[in-house]
This record gives sequence, C-alpha cells and structure tokens, in this order.
Amino acid sequence: MSIHTERVAELVQREVARILQRDYSDQLQPMVTITRARVTGDLSIAYLYASVMGDTSAQREATFRQLKALTDEIREKLASRIRHQVREIPELKFFHDESLEEAKRMETLFDRIREERERRLNDTPEDSPEDAS
Repeated sequence: MSIHTERVAELVQREVARILQRDYSDQLQPMVTITRARVTGDLSIAYLYASVMGDTSAQREATFRQLKALTDEIREKLASRIRHQVREIPELKFFHDESLEEAKRMETLFDRIREERERRLNDTPEDSPEDAS
C-alpha cells in the first residue's frame, strides 16, 4: 500500500469510528470498534474490520448485521466529514474482526491448562520417609 492509500485508510477508519461512537452508539449495542481499515489502490473501496463486543455470539452477529444495514447511512455521514480531503468517497465494506473473541478464547484455554497443571502438581504424592525403608 502506498503512503497515500495508508493515510486515506487511517482517515476512513478514524472517521467511521467517530461516526459509530457519536451517532450510532445507541443503535449498535453492544459496542462496535473499527480495528483496521484497508483501501484499494484506486481508493474506491474501503474494507473496514469491526470488532463487536457482546456476551453471546448471537448478540454479536445481530449487531454486525445491523452495522451492515447502516452502511449507506454511515457512508453519507463519512462523505460530509471528509469530502474536502478526498476526491471520491470510497464504498464501505464491513468485515467481522473476530480476533478479540479468538484471543479471549485462547486466554480461557491457557487458564484451564494452568489450572490443570496446578491441580496435577498438588495431587502428586510427596515422598514420605516411610516409603524410603
């Protein structure tokens, strides 16, 4: 990616995140965070990766579907914010970034492994002096 496309990607990421926070925080519950953005070389498409916080996967999926449904509205608001900085407002494409959920799942697995190791260490019989005879 060229420096120009990286700057446009950063601009789009920052502004879409602000739009979601200010204008859609009540509609998009639980919280949605834009974690990454990529823009095509011709600046016509912006790929936005969104992380959705939530207790259940069904809740996260419903919020993500709602985000996708608001794409045209979000693009219009983005246009009013960055129209003087770019020639053409890129088409927005949202993707579900599951890296935070995956990290949480991995942390839970590591905790279970630690607990199992500690349990095994505590369950091993220590050598008693009676066994030595």
